Amino acid sequence: MSSQIESNPLLDRLPPHLKQFIKPQNYDEYTAIDQAVWRYVMRKNIASLSKVAHKSYLKGLEKTGISINEIPSMYGMNRILKEIGWAAVAVDGFIPPNAFMEFQAYNILVIASDIRQLENIEYTPAPDIIHEAAGHAPIIANPDYAEYLRRFGKIGCKAISSKRDYDMYDAVRTLSILKESPDTDPEAIKDAENRVNELQNQKSEPSEMALIRNLHWWTVEYGLIGTVEDPKIYGAGLLSSIGESEWCMTDNVEKLSYTPDAAFRDFDITKPQPQLFVTPDFAYLCQVLEEFADTMALRKGGHRGLAKLIESQNLGTIELSTGLQISGVFTRMIKNEDNEVIYFETEGPTALSFREKELIGQGIDIHPNGFRSPLGKLKGINLAIENMSPRDLKAYNFYDGEYIEFEFESGITIAGINITGMRNIKGELILIQFNECTIKYKNEYLFKPEWGTFDLAVGKEIVSAFSGPADDYSFDMITHNPDMNTIKRTYSSKEQELHSLYQAVKNIRNGENSRFSLESVFDIIKKDHSEDWLLSIEIYELVYDREPKFANEILNHLDHIKTKKTEIRHLIDSGINIINQKTLIA
Repeated sequence: MSSQIESNPLLDRLPPHLKQFIKPQNYDEYTAIDQAVWRYVMRKNIASLSKVAHKSYLKGLEKTGISINEIPSMYGMNRILKEIGWAAVAVDGFIPPNAFMEFQAYNILVIASDIRQLENIEYTPAPDIIHEAAGHAPIIANPDYAEYLRRFGKIGCKAISSKRDYDMYDAVRTLSILKESPDTDPEAIKDAENRVNELQNQKSEPSEMALIRNLHWWTVEYGLIGTVEDPKIYGAGLLSSIGESEWCMTDNVEKLSYTPDAAFRDFDITKPQPQLFVTPDFAYLCQVLEEFADTMALRKGGHRGLAKLIESQNLGTIELSTGLQISGVFTRMIKNEDNEVIYFETEGPTALSFREKELIGQGIDIHPNGFRSPLGKLKGINLAIENMSPRDLKAYNFYDGEYIEFEFESGITIAGINITGMRNIKGELILIQFNECTIKYKNEYLFKPEWGTFDLAVGKEIVSAFSGPADDYSFDMITHNPDMNTIKRTYSSKEQELHSLYQAVKNIRNGENSRFSLESVFDIIKKDHSEDWLLSIEIYELVYDREPKFANEILNHLDHIKTKKTEIRHLIDSGINIINQKTLIA
């Protein structure tokens, strides 16, 4: 199959900063063992999930074109997903949470295209195609759930992260890559685990991103639906984990009614979850999401929102009461006694926008070294500039080309030559430009004439604050350079021989020519690959009902493996039981 990225209308409208995470699936890199791992997990899931998964799951498998026998291709999935208004892209492992959620806002399913190793067949901390394609994709065929996912992405990508969140993302990504990589030094894994634990144990107030990621985890990843007494699975983490999907239905896992309080319940990706949350229906998920969104800086703004942006030390945006949006890295604010923001500053490239579109002449080339402005009402008339009538503006000498002095209620003074102004669609002033401008607050100069032209952001208050820029095209955000990428596996000659044996059995199952017989494959396995168990199960499936002597020989061999490797006994037993009970779905 082609290693090129197949495009479609949904992918074409993605902004560049999201496209940077997309990579080719490289389907031909999947080995015959990878295909067998997919097949085992899917068959096991179908056998068990038909009893415990939400009804949308099995219907969605068929609707999204996900095969039980073959790892899905992005091209094939996209051809079918477009019928329900979605698409899928391949990425390399974990991507930043804001980007992950923004993909959802564009109706794009993000799929880590690598697949777990056979050793990690039950669960992997690294995102893989089993989790993403077999877990997430089938449920989005349900319209109510798909709408929840889209709305979650739209709100979640605006959540403000803390510096700790960015450090945690890097640490978890590194740990997941090391754990899923072959021949990793145990000390390297231990160091990575210690780094994650160190960050988890840091005591700090959770950020918006930390809270909304909890909601995402307890719904999209590990959600149950129905009643506490009789729940069904819809979370992708459970749907793709052949161990935890069974474990979660026992009394060992506490079932709680889903509420906004779930945002304050942390999770550990390396362990089975001690409790899970149950939503009565998918529509209720949107209700809880909206309740949480009402607490976010995105909708509340104010000094708390700006403080979160300053603490994040990353690109963010504030929106003023006039609709003017300032995007940059915020570094400072001054508040009055009522905790109202009366002044703010950014550093580095800054852009000004209105309704998510950059204002002409107000991009980062004009503001490469930051932006600053006072806010509030004017002293004397207790009125914000945006609310001033033409008579008020005339009285205060707001004329182009005229020298002007005025004072805010906060005590901040401005003096300079009014060059020009810019208005919003309501006719309100949103920006006033000054030459030879001096701005003072108490004994501090906030702006001096020699610093150049000053642009006053007009607005009495901050009504919104959120992560990222207002206009996606204002900044160069092609900056995804992770410290570590997924490590591609190399194979020894012995491993390559095992791949060829798996391929031979696959060919026989598909009615294709093979230079091996099942008997010769089995002989080689016993002699040279005595600890491999999955291929013996694949052979057993082909002979169990027509060659009893051969089938019994295979079972004896598997029994021998179970005595040596008791930790996989249940995996072997499950594989045999599925075949014997004929619970497969064609």
